[in-house]
Formats: sequence, structure tokens, C-alpha cells
Amino acid sequence: MFVKNKMTTNIITISPDATIPDAHEIMTKNNIRRLPVVKDGKLVGVVSNLDITRATPSPATSLSINELTYILAKTKISKVMTKNPITISPNALLEEAAILMRDNSISFLPVVENGNLVGIITESDIFDSFIELLGFREKGTRLTIEVDDAPGIMSHLAGIFAIHGANITNVAVYRGTGGKSAIVIGISSYDTEEIEKEIESHGYKIIYKLQNK
Repeated sequence: MFVKNKMTTNIITISPDATIPDAHEIMTKNNIRRLPVVKDGKLVGVVSNLDITRATPSPATSLSINELTYILAKTKISKVMTKNPITISPNALLEEAAILMRDNSISFLPVVENGNLVGIITESDIFDSFIELLGFREKGTRLTIEVDDAPGIMSHLAGIFAIHGANITNVAVYRGTGGKSAIVIGISSYDTEEIEKEIESHGYKIIYKLQNK
């Protein structure tokens, strides 16, 4: 699945010439933690609530409320934003976005195409896609099968399901240690007793069964 399939395109942005109170108001109103900073359609930075907190004088300051308000009202986003943020293409795979977020300890990526901001993708989007990909919320049965990590195993298992007329909806492979892997196969049926018997008759081990109704 591609980033463009899961990114948010209705993006809330802010100008680099806006002020800290402007950003704070937008974030509070929309219950968000970060804003892409855009000028003439081009991404020039990202500002987060952490950036704003860092730019706000400590409560221990000797400045008066009026002085604090004046300073913050004069401080432009361009002074506190993160410049040259990490971005991703809409045509990149979701896995690429996940790796970028993980490796750089970030939870948000601006999506840029030809220099223009076209969307954003967050860790929540990645989590939702993971759940969707594995079919955790789909009705049916999910069998987790322990197998030898060897060629032809997947084809053999698929053949067993096909013989019983079961429609495979999701497949995931978790490679383990000691030459073993766990294959999770989701099907739309709840009647799996005969399938389970045949799977185990071939020496495979069903280690977990989950049914969503």
C-alpha cells in the first residue's frame, strides 16, 4: 500500500510569518500537535507544540504578563520551526514511511510532491493500515500456524484452504528462530474444524485461533 492511499489531504497549515499565539490557537482549536509551515504552496518547515513550549519563557521569568504577551506576539513561526523537515513522496510505500518515522523518532511526515505539500501521514495512519492489512477487524477466522521456514510451505497451506473452499482474505508471516515461522491466515468462514484437522495431519501446528463475529 502506498502513502497516497492513507495520507490526510485536508491539511491544516500555517505561514512562517504567523506568530506563536496564532499557532497555539490553531493547534488547540483543531486538537493537533504539529503544523506544516507553508509559503507559496511550498513546505518550509514544521512547528510542533514542543517547539512552542521551548520558545515560551519559563514561568520563573521576571517578565510581566504584558511583556510576555508582547514577546510571543512578535515571535514569528519562522524563528521556532524545524527547517528542512524529513518528508516522503506520496508514491512511497507505507513501510518506507514507517521506517523513516521509527529511525528518526518522529510520529509525523509531510508528504511532498514536486516541492508541494500534498498531504501528511502520521503514526496513527500507519497503525490503522497495519490493522487493516492483517484483517484484525474483519469477520471470520484467523489461524496462526507454526511451520518450518522452508520453500513451498505457503503454497502447500494455500492448497489445503483451497481444497476446503475457504477464501483466504489475509496472510502474514512472522519469521522466528530455530528455523520456524508463524503464518497467520485469515479466512471469511467460521467453520474451520476440517481445515484445522487437515493442517495438523500434515505436521503443522496451529498455535492460535481467533474468530471475529
